[in-house]
Amino acid sequence: MTTETKTGAEALVSTLADCGVTACFANPGTSEMNLVTALDKEPRIRSVLCLFEGVATGAADGFGRVSEKPAMTLLHLGAGYLNGGANIHNAKRAYTPMINVIGDHATYHVRYDAPLTSNIIGLAAPNSIWIKSVPDSASAGRLAAESFHASMSGGQGPVSLILPADAAWDEGGELSTPFAPGEPKKVAADTISAVAAAIKAAEKPLILISGNALSEDGLSEASRLKAAGVRVMTDTFVWKQARGAGRFNPDRMQYFAEGAMEDLEGTDLMVLAGTQMPVAFFAYPEKPSVLVPEGCELVSLGDRGIDVRGALSALAEELGASEKAPVAQRQSPDKPAGKLTPVTVGQSICRHMPEGALVSDDGVTASLPIFLSTQTAEPHEWMMLTGGAIGQGFPLAVGASIAKPEARTICLSGDGAGMYTVQALWTMARENLKVVNIVFVNHTYRILNIELKRTGAGNPGPAAQNMLNLGTPEIDWKSLAEAQGLHAENVTTAEEFDEAFERAMTADGPVLIAAHVAG
Repeated sequence: MTTETKTGAEALVSTLADCGVTACFANPGTSEMNLVTALDKEPRIRSVLCLFEGVATGAADGFGRVSEKPAMTLLHLGAGYLNGGANIHNAKRAYTPMINVIGDHATYHVRYDAPLTSNIIGLAAPNSIWIKSVPDSASAGRLAAESFHASMSGGQGPVSLILPADAAWDEGGELSTPFAPGEPKKVAADTISAVAAAIKAAEKPLILISGNALSEDGLSEASRLKAAGVRVMTDTFVWKQARGAGRFNPDRMQYFAEGAMEDLEGTDLMVLAGTQMPVAFFAYPEKPSVLVPEGCELVSLGDRGIDVRGALSALAEELGASEKAPVAQRQSPDKPAGKLTPVTVGQSICRHMPEGALVSDDGVTASLPIFLSTQTAEPHEWMMLTGGAIGQGFPLAVGASIAKPEARTICLSGDGAGMYTVQALWTMARENLKVVNIVFVNHTYRILNIELKRTGAGNPGPAAQNMLNLGTPEIDWKSLAEAQGLHAENVTTAEEFDEAFERAMTADGPVLIAAHVAG
């Protein structure tokens, strides 16, 4: 009886499949050809071609957020990693499990300093919670299993596994037995008791939640704290939140520092649960960086690595909080009319979004009115731009839709943000994904117009204004989408959008609606 020999690439890919990896988002090059053929032999992993590495990494982020297990990316050397770096940064801020497999030159070739040679470990390490290079084919399977475990443990996040070309093509690869990821840490009973005592002593306590506390079950536990007189709040931008009718809706930290501080005024206790101390997104002259009111006590149940949902349940028990706060019931607004604005877009989404939908939010200034308008929509999940690097929306929607193909995925994108990773539309069409893309067309980086004033940079002259202007020439989003295989249409009124969005909810494939918003 003979045993089939495997290359290092085959051992790596099959081990990841044994671990439970079911998707690979790839933009490969010459160094990764053996990984490409290894994927061809592994039917358990769906291979998805992306035309830009930022699409591949953003799609892996979306897949990981929805499935809560890592996808694999396939990136071409250090340059390919850097192309995908912005969305890896976003994924790290979301604590998304993700395995970035990065090809490298053959070990004996590196010394010749070929054009694509780079210090991949130096480039990838800052955004990797674990990083290793495969020394030989015999180690490929073992390190693949280790990378999966690392991505799923200790709070989760992106990991990087570098595979030199000779370690990929050499035979001698061995499969490695998967081992179970570590469980989230339980919060100690004495910590729960101490936090409960601090809450009882406070006049205006607040708890800031993240992680699995934002699931439907986690929010249900959080609502017990709300009913007991504790204000419940989320970070400004969250990885994934269960929302809609029948679900507890916590408050949300405001984006602008002065608004947040005004909203938090009088808070004398802030409890952190699976998140960090809130700070302003940027520094501004004469505005605070830390969003904790003066005199407010700051205590922590633990970081993202804890079982936040379990901690909230234990805290509610310690406080004797048996009741739950009221939740919003399903309400559908009337068909909007008149000018097309983010508010009317939100009303239409609330009217027509089906139960179980997924929302990928990269809508920048348009997003907040839509977020507020959909509190009474059918139950859904909302994913945000956790790391602030725009260009996440389209790719995140790709991965989310592949992770949950039965759901309708809705992507909110600004026109400036969308141009960062517009290649994702092609992947949507190629994979025939049920994604509805809404692009807010206002021909400007509107958020930067706001920030220009807030930073005290002075009155913008023609050169400064031109740096923020996207209207000369105008981007033809309908043609751009159609050229990549999507059905697309322009809308300019609230009525047109409502009708277009209703049609899109039953489309067989991806759709793009270019929403030319007023103001």
